[in-house]
Amino acid sequence: MTPQPLYAYPLLSAMMISMILVQLHHRLGAPGLAIANRWLRWLIFAFGAAYISRDLELIDRPLPILVAAFFLLWFLGETLYNWMAIHALSVSQLPLFPRYTVNQSGEEWPTRARFLKVRDWLRSHGFRQVQSLKAEVGSGFYLRVSIYQDEPAQVRVQVTFLPQPNGTLTICYAVTSLSSDGYRFLTDNLYIPFGGFYPENWLVERSPWRRSLPRLLARHLDRVKRSGAKLEAWTTDPVTDLNVEQGQLDRLNTELGFLHPHQDREELGKITSPGRYRVWKEIWMLDYFGRAARYE
Repeated sequence: MTPQPLYAYPLLSAMMISMILVQLHHRLGAPGLAIANRWLRWLIFAFGAAYISRDLELIDRPLPILVAAFFLLWFLGETLYNWMAIHALSVSQLPLFPRYTVNQSGEEWPTRARFLKVRDWLRSHGFRQVQSLKAEVGSGFYLRVSIYQDEPAQVRVQVTFLPQPNGTLTICYAVTSLSSDGYRFLTDNLYIPFGGFYPENWLVERSPWRRSLPRLLARHLDRVKRSGAKLEAWTTDPVTDLNVEQGQLDRLNTELGFLHPHQDREELGKITSPGRYRVWKEIWMLDYFGRAARYE
């Protein structure tokens, strides 16, 4: 029996850890686990390819140079993949700013215990469900949202259920308030890349690492308190507000060059070249550092 090279054992161990991280991420929906796994896979590829090349005498170069070369090769390969994905999104029929409708079947919460705990927490802290919405983002594929509001109607919590490639769901939150001087405070933990522009009166903070709703809500209220803003009660229903908001974002990002004009989108795609670069950059920041672009 041919003995295994010494580098095989740490590589196999790293592969096992990677598979465990994948399973944990699917169960818990924690972006930190996904980020750790991406870095681990990158290192497995760089060191594994370098050791194999040396062991098989395919390349006669010092090991550190080979590791650096394969590290760069992974970066180039993933960059190519991300650019192809952004291009596919740009030329697809998928709406960047989908239109929401009221979900006639009512509030649809997944029955998993960790999701139901969030719903129970909202109810126990004075938030009531005001609307259940859905938005078609593909052929028969819907994004489902549940909107909650506090007793003074000054804070809205948008709970979004994001389907994952393996069929599971991840939960994300967006907390929104309106001030009497016309500002919109938005604090969310979405880890989907945006890359575009928000209106000047929107004060947006994205915190992909902050997965706890109580912590995200506390951060939102702290931002409002530090600004000295006086909050206004919501007077529009969520579906109307969200659809107006989507149209406003579409117009603004077209004016600022992130999106092509509507008449050119069939030929050129939705996202301009500078816009694609902004999306690509935010994909990398989210995937490997868990940091979104700063929007304030």
